[in-house]
Order: sequence, then C-alpha cells, then structure tokens
Amino acid sequence: MTARLHIIGGGLAGSESAWAAAQAGVSVILHEMRPVRGTEAHQTDSLAELVCSNSFRSDDAANNAVGLLHEEMRRAGSLVMAAADAHKLPAGGALAVDRHGFSAAVTAALENHPLVTIAREEITALPPADWGATIIATGPLTSASLGAAMAAATGQDQLAFFDAIAPIIHRESINFDIAWFQSRYDKEGPGGGVADYINLPLNEAQYKDFVAALIAGEKTDFKEWEKTTPYFEACLPIEVMAARGEQTLAFGPMKPVGLMDPRTGTRAHAVVQLRQDNKLGTLWNMVGFQTKLKHAEQVRIFRTIPGLENAQFARLGGLHRNTFINSPRLLDGQLRLKAQPHLRFAGQVTGVEGYVESAAIGLLAGRFAAAELLGAEALPPPPTTALGALISHITGGADARTFQPMNVNFGLFPEFPKSAKIRGKDRKQAMSARALEDLAVWLGHTILGRGQAAE
Repeated sequence: MTARLHIIGGGLAGSESAWAAAQAGVSVILHEMRPVRGTEAHQTDSLAELVCSNSFRSDDAANNAVGLLHEEMRRAGSLVMAAADAHKLPAGGALAVDRHGFSAAVTAALENHPLVTIAREEITALPPADWGATIIATGPLTSASLGAAMAAATGQDQLAFFDAIAPIIHRESINFDIAWFQSRYDKEGPGGGVADYINLPLNEAQYKDFVAALIAGEKTDFKEWEKTTPYFEACLPIEVMAARGEQTLAFGPMKPVGLMDPRTGTRAHAVVQLRQDNKLGTLWNMVGFQTKLKHAEQVRIFRTIPGLENAQFARLGGLHRNTFINSPRLLDGQLRLKAQPHLRFAGQVTGVEGYVESAAIGLLAGRFAAAELLGAEALPPPPTTALGALISHITGGADARTFQPMNVNFGLFPEFPKSAKIRGKDRKQAMSARALEDLAVWLGHTILGRGQAAE
C-alpha cells in the first residue's frame, strides 16, 4: 500500500510539501478551503496564489541569502522555483513573476500528479488521529476555527501581526512625460535589462507634502481584538513608516540613490518605484507601498505623486491578519508538534516570513514526512545552508520568549573561524559557496535525493 500524507492548505508551503512528498512516492491528499470558503486577501481558487507582491526578491545566489535559498530549492527539485523561473518578469536583480501564470503552473502540476488528490473543503479542527501523518500549512490567513483549535492543542496563545498589500497600477495611466525606466545603479537583471523599474521623482516640497498627507490620511479601523497586534517590521504600512520621521521614507522605500532623472540630469529628493506585475507589462506594483489607508484616501493621496496624476488602480492596497505559532517552543527539528508528533507545520504559520521562505519550509516538511512514511532517515539540511539556517532558527535558534517572523539572512548562518579572516562581500560569497557544497553532500546522502522539478 502506498504511504499516505494529508496536507492542510494549498498555498506556497502546502503546494511545495505536496510536490516533495508525491515525488518521493507518497500518496498525498491536499486539502484547500477555497473556493468553499474565501479569505480577506485571496482573489482566486488557484493553488499558491500570490496575494501581496509578485516578487521573490533577490535572485543573486552569490551575494544574497534569499538568492541562495532560491538556488538551493532549485537543486532540491522545488516546484515553486520551477514555476517561478518559467513565469519570471524583468525586475532588475530580483525574481518577479507573472502571478497568474505562476499559480496556474503550480495548480496544473499538482492536479496532474498521479499521487496527488486535491480536496476542496475547509478543515475546521485539528485532524483526527486516524489521519496519521499530516502537515498543517494554512499560512498567515489560517481560519478562525482552525486557529482556535491550534491554540488549544499547543497550550499557547496564537501570535499574530498585520501584513499589508501594495496597490497595482495600470501602465497606460502613468504619465511618462515625468516617469522614466531605470534599475537602481543600472544593475543588470536576470533577463539582461538595466531599466526594469518605472521611477517617479519628487522634489523636497512634494515629498514633504506627500508624507504629511500619508500621516493625516484616513486609515482602516481596527477591530477591538486587533488593536494590540504588532506589525512585522519588514513589511510596515507606508503611513506607519512615514509617522516615524519625515525623512524615513526617503531613506527607505523612496530612497533616490542610484537613480538619475533624465529630464534634469540630477537625483530627485525621493523616488517612487513601480515593478512589473504581470507578463504583459500592463500592471505595475508600487514597491514598498503596502498600506492600511482607506481606498478613497489611497486614490487621492497616491495621485499626488508626480506621474500618477491620472493613475488607474487595478488593485488598491489592503490589510490582512497574519497568524503564526511559537515554533521554537512547540516544534522539534523536523517541524513536528512536540505534543502530537504526527502533526507537522510548514510555511508562514511557523514564523518564517516571505514567499520563498514559506515554500522552503514546505519543501522540508514534505521531505521529512515522506522519509518518515517510507521508513527512511530524515536528515536535516546542514545549518551552513540557507535551508538549514532557516529551519534551525525557527525550531530552536530563536528565543521563544521574543519570537517574531524572520526572513532568511546571512545572520542566521554559522560564522567562519576568526582565523579564516573572511569579511565583507567576500564573507557572503564564501558562505554561499560553502552552502552549495554542503547542500550537494546533503542531497547525496538523503534517500529522496534531488527530486524532480515540474516540467
């Protein structure tokens, strides 16, 4: 009889878990509640739908930890990375994707896999023991009923923060008498382009007026139980950043460095960047402009940005709740719930932040579960790899008393001995080289091997 694995949640992590396990020869039932029950942020019933940005961030495997994670996942047979590579868009040094093509590819791969069954139903409680091995990958939008069941089972209060969505603009409504194409420092992207972003300049007076408008703009009201929920520092609403100081945005998402206004030949005081959001190039995302402003206020305030006077919005910004568990306290090194080891957790619900990080934890959960069901040893990836550093952090490296969501970064990797005297950029490149060498050894020793990516 083929071993069977249940997975709850068809987002990035659940989809990656299902693919990894099925490729190893395990029969998978993937439970996804959409379209039976929707969420505040999803717009389709596709698997692995991207609800916020369409960027997987840097694709530089030599100098950036998330780029290294991309490469490690590719080598481990990741479905998410295969779909992302097949539907990538020009975005400088970043890996951005056509969101609809990407999710369609992931959905088709899983629907067509002979060992995967997709069950469209809501799971409202922790599964019964007779389900056996189960991965919970319900993501940041875990339903209230399942979230309550998780809290009851763990004995810990569930933790939550707010994650905000940036607006998307129709390209044809942008004023190119003002806007221009350029990547920061003219950096060449994966597709060879050096002008992958649309740039909108503000002089000092325009910038100050814009910041004041953001701070004064009418915001979405919080429900009483939401008022004490903290934001994730790496994805703050634009108006929250603005309130921290008049020049905060000029040194953050609106920094003008590496950009030159071709009309004036000078650098603007601040610049708003737009990143391509679909393959056709008709939709552009406001980089770093996640917001909780009310919709009418967004239209009014964002149209004061030079070049966006007549902007038409394909999607306005929004706000959704993000739920995660205290993984360092609750999970073991193979993502199993210590109190109920037949349950594993994967994705953002474990306290990782970011599309790729969520998928990476899904990949590991799927591999661990498959190895266990097949009677094989489930070796964890070395902590010197991006995969290993990430899982090591959430399952014990972080302080459980102050645990907050974390993106992958080189600060999670073991340092070199002081005698090695590796510093600066050389340190990152050395860490990346070491990671890929150690990953090759890990993949060679695990029964699952490299796996097979989607065609």
